[in-house]
Amino acid sequence: MKNSFIKVSSACPKTNVSDIAFNLENIKNCINMAHEDGSKVCVFPELSITSYTCSDLFLHNQLLKASTEALKDLCDFSISKEMLIIVGAPILHHSCLYNCGVAIYKGKILGIVPKSYIPNYSEFYEKRWFTEGFEVVNREINLSFQKNIPFGVDLLFKCDTFVFGIEICEDLWVTIPPSSYLALQGANIICNLSASNELVSKSDYRRSLVSNQSARGLCSYIFSSAGVHESTTDLLFGGHLLISENGSILKENERFQRDNEVITSIIDVSKLNGERIRNMSFRDSLKTCPYQCRTIEFTLNNKAITSFDRYIAKHPFVPNNKNETETRCKEIFNIQKNALAKRLTHTNLKKAVVGISGGLDSTLALLVIIKTFDMLNIPRENIITVTMPGFGTTDRTYNNAVSLCNNLGCDFREISIVDACLQHFKDIGHSVDIHDVTYENVQARERTQILMDLANKEGGILVGTGDLSELALGWCTFNGDHMSMYSVNCSIPKTLVRFLVQYVADYEVSETIKTVLYDINNTPVSPELLPKDAEGNISQKTEDIVGPYELHDFFLYHFMKSGASYEKILFLAKHAFKEDYAPDQITMWLDKFIKRFFNSQFKRSTLPDGPKVGTISLSPRGDLRMPSDASYNTWQ
Repeated sequence: MKNSFIKVSSACPKTNVSDIAFNLENIKNCINMAHEDGSKVCVFPELSITSYTCSDLFLHNQLLKASTEALKDLCDFSISKEMLIIVGAPILHHSCLYNCGVAIYKGKILGIVPKSYIPNYSEFYEKRWFTEGFEVVNREINLSFQKNIPFGVDLLFKCDTFVFGIEICEDLWVTIPPSSYLALQGANIICNLSASNELVSKSDYRRSLVSNQSARGLCSYIFSSAGVHESTTDLLFGGHLLISENGSILKENERFQRDNEVITSIIDVSKLNGERIRNMSFRDSLKTCPYQCRTIEFTLNNKAITSFDRYIAKHPFVPNNKNETETRCKEIFNIQKNALAKRLTHTNLKKAVVGISGGLDSTLALLVIIKTFDMLNIPRENIITVTMPGFGTTDRTYNNAVSLCNNLGCDFREISIVDACLQHFKDIGHSVDIHDVTYENVQARERTQILMDLANKEGGILVGTGDLSELALGWCTFNGDHMSMYSVNCSIPKTLVRFLVQYVADYEVSETIKTVLYDINNTPVSPELLPKDAEGNISQKTEDIVGPYELHDFFLYHFMKSGASYEKILFLAKHAFKEDYAPDQITMWLDKFIKRFFNSQFKRSTLPDGPKVGTISLSPRGDLRMPSDASYNTWQ
């Protein structure tokens, strides 16, 4: 686990323009702040030793000499700190002045990276002082206190599984940022030392650049920009600090602070590396790199993080930003209904058949069919909804099914499966009093046979209702509810099913239908294949048998998204659900998930078609090409 997470910081110290002693003192204060918070990396703004806005003062030896002395002082200061420190400083080499990022660790400069692209337009005039560094590769540089320092844009700094790359300000804004090449050659954490001045809406664009670059590079991106005390003449700086990971902003500050500021976040490097393994285009892009990076290795004592404050979403499939709810739900329904519409138009079918149990999955499937038929201007009477009461059907689910179908204007039919199942029990010699898997599966297959045959008779398509969570757990009857002619929910996990039904109830239907949907959402999940209890209530509750769906959806997300190990999934789950489940409960249900997931692949290998909605799918034709007979031992 210690090789997965690392706490990092982005810092903006107070500065006085060209006052190196003052700047150094505040850099040290920020380092202390980050160190006390347990951070192992601290990134500072561009030219933070001297300050960015020195202009022609950069051409004075006095400033350059004092800057080098400050680097020596900072190296001495760093000896007692278990931290990689990356600061900005002007570096003179062969009569050329470079704007550089300097990587310092425990008393030594590990390497110096020059800024590749020097802006010289609008308010920027850097070429007056600095030389472009994009052709500086495979070089070394000597300073007064340290010799043979690796120097160039081709440097990576590696400690265990953490690989750091450095780029500076304008480098991020060009067509192909240097960090793209660094990421392709192994950097999973990019550090950007910047001095980005403020203009109206520029912060939005800057945030977008950081987020998108971390997504393209499948990396983390630490961005540190010069603060308000750099402001001079026509320019104002805001001290924008950002930490991003694969397209998501993990931490961001409020700009325009007037004191030293440090933000910290925890980076999950194994998640990034897992994404890279799966992305073939990322690997193929390596062929475009113009140079081979040098790797500077160092040893960082990255002990287990004691204050793990990284936010871990309990329900990773569900939007956690309420402002995004409407947009996300509409997008999901658009994917589902347009996928179903394509199959209907391709087969030239004008009718659909769906089994309605009064449960969540069949409700969502029906809502998708309704939206599809409305979009195609096909009458809702062409939607044949069938409820098929059996031995375990309760009044609650039956009444909800009847009310939902009638109020939505569908062709509603009721076909009892009791007599057919009793006959089948007699045919195969199975006692109706033995409530085993045969007893249950006979009912599930009888329902599927009715629906299949009815679809043939009516010239329609049987729409499947099973969801992603059930497929992951194998909680479906092979060639029963497992099978359909097209499955609209196959990549919708149970937690998202509940969320989508809730959304429709809240925003899209009449009060009568809303009441029904609310009750369906509050009904315990059950296949209702075992007889009712003495009071006529559901006796077979799925989550009592296989475990809470919110846990299984959490396990599934991390298992599939980044190939997380058993140990890591368990760690994350215990952190996310620490107030909801005891640790031993989480362990028990994770063991259950792993066993069921591996043992149920044979069902997923024979799935019908269905739309991929999110980033995770279990289709054997898409995201999961897994042997049906693989052992789960390695994963436990």
